[in-house]
Amino acid sequence: MELSGGEILVQCLIDEGVEYIFGYPGGAVLHIYDALFKQDKVKHILVRHEQGATHAADGYARSSGKPGVVLVTSGPGATNAVTGIATAHMDSIPMVILSGQVPMAVIGSDAFQEADIVGITRPCVKHNFLVKDVTKLAATIKQAFYLATTGRPGPVLVDVPKNLTDPRVKVPYEYPSSVSLRSYNPHVKGHRWQIKKAVDLLLAAKRPMFYTGGGIVLGEASAELTELTRLLGYPITNTLMGLGAYPGTDKQFVGMLGMHGTYEANMAMHECDVLFAAGARFDDRITGIIAEFCPYAKVIHIDVDPSSISKNVRVDIPIVGEVKLVLAEMLELIKASDKQPDAEALAEWWKQIDTWRGLDSLGFDRNADVIKPQYVVEQLWEMTHGDAYVTSDVGQHQMWAAQFYKFDKPRRWINSGGLGTMGFGLPAAIGTKLAFPDADVFCITGEASIQMCIQELATARQYRTGIKIVNLNNGYMGMVRQWQEFSYGSRYSQTYLETLPDFVKLAESYGHVGIRIDKRSDVRAALEEAYRQKDRTVFLDFHTDPTENVYPMIEAGKAHHDMRLAPGVNIDTELA
Repeated sequence: MELSGGEILVQCLIDEGVEYIFGYPGGAVLHIYDALFKQDKVKHILVRHEQGATHAADGYARSSGKPGVVLVTSGPGATNAVTGIATAHMDSIPMVILSGQVPMAVIGSDAFQEADIVGITRPCVKHNFLVKDVTKLAATIKQAFYLATTGRPGPVLVDVPKNLTDPRVKVPYEYPSSVSLRSYNPHVKGHRWQIKKAVDLLLAAKRPMFYTGGGIVLGEASAELTELTRLLGYPITNTLMGLGAYPGTDKQFVGMLGMHGTYEANMAMHECDVLFAAGARFDDRITGIIAEFCPYAKVIHIDVDPSSISKNVRVDIPIVGEVKLVLAEMLELIKASDKQPDAEALAEWWKQIDTWRGLDSLGFDRNADVIKPQYVVEQLWEMTHGDAYVTSDVGQHQMWAAQFYKFDKPRRWINSGGLGTMGFGLPAAIGTKLAFPDADVFCITGEASIQMCIQELATARQYRTGIKIVNLNNGYMGMVRQWQEFSYGSRYSQTYLETLPDFVKLAESYGHVGIRIDKRSDVRAALEEAYRQKDRTVFLDFHTDPTENVYPMIEAGKAHHDMRLAPGVNIDTELA
């Protein structure tokens, strides 16, 4: 079979089983778009901005576990995609980005719409390629998908000069059945002796703590983690990216940890004597000041990426390997062991944790007349029975979603954790809905974030995705305002949004349903009305308390156990 370069790219996607490609056409990729037009196996989703393409592909990947695929043109098309590529890179999301490039003959001449996207993206991709030979195109695409989905996943960019896709030039096509890269061999199986040492340390712990992150979700290891946690009876916390890896409603789950984690989760981390970390990277939002992080603990760390181990926090027992396989091996050893956890010490440890829980660090004023944002998220969780897919943007609303929507399943919480990208939520919801057209998909956002990629309301309309947008509208860039209140003497510099649109009319102008909610008594009814309209996109504009802050909060320069709690919460009194 002989194909042109454009046809080769499309056939590669077909052979990879790609369902959707998210993109926006332009001159350098018109040959590819013509090849796409001539087939019906790969569906193209036309976004309204290249950033939206990457976020939609990202949402598709996070929810489905399949790699997201993006197609953009050269120059501004490619540079517009960089924010979404960096978002995927920070959270280890598998993605393949196909970017058009000017013809080989004019590369380096500052040709029209030329940009060195390979150089630009080098710091924020797992790998990238500039293809110079059409006969190597299929092998490069195969390598791109392999790199994106194995080991620690991530985005891989393939830059394709326009002359390589010329329909007049055809070459033999054969898609490789396998990939072998001399310099890339992900370590899959953990070292048996290290695993045995970790099991012995866990079983000897007096104050154990499980700390797990997004690697559990990406590694499809939730079942093994849940079995291990319940078998040992130990407390467990998840990072922001790890929510849903262990059931959020389970009694052993002590809530999210970190900057806006629960009091009990952060205190248990600080006081534990054995910390079991799996699929987490000890980022600054978790640790606070490194010197005071888990001062009494021996640390076990499992990760597929050896560069993540002891990068921020020195660990005592490192285990490099796929977390699913390592946890399965640990379960095997524990079940075969004649040792048991110290029941008396564990009971005393749980007694202490339950005392910390008694503080109710996530409490808020449930009798207020004004709509509290926490109440909206809580009602959404109750109405959907925790079974929805929830995307978010970045800011206060993201933290309230993480705190008050209890995720019992993995891949239901879709958010930008590492890069913290405003504008992520709406296109990510579209990608999620395309992956699961019969599921309920809610985007929890704020009036500042939603405007970053609001043009994707047109994409939602074109493909009739029927997503639901929960806009927690407080008239501020809320998280920035909160920091300015705490650290800058309430000098609210450029955080008040004086010229907000009428979101109801805006949603209606795109052909969607818009509902404004001003009263707490109308919150549940509005959510239920949106829930009933399965095939329509509904924009719910909740006007919430503009003074509400996210608590607890670890401020800059503080240790992870040094939390700012809501006004009126007295630790000494309530824990007495």
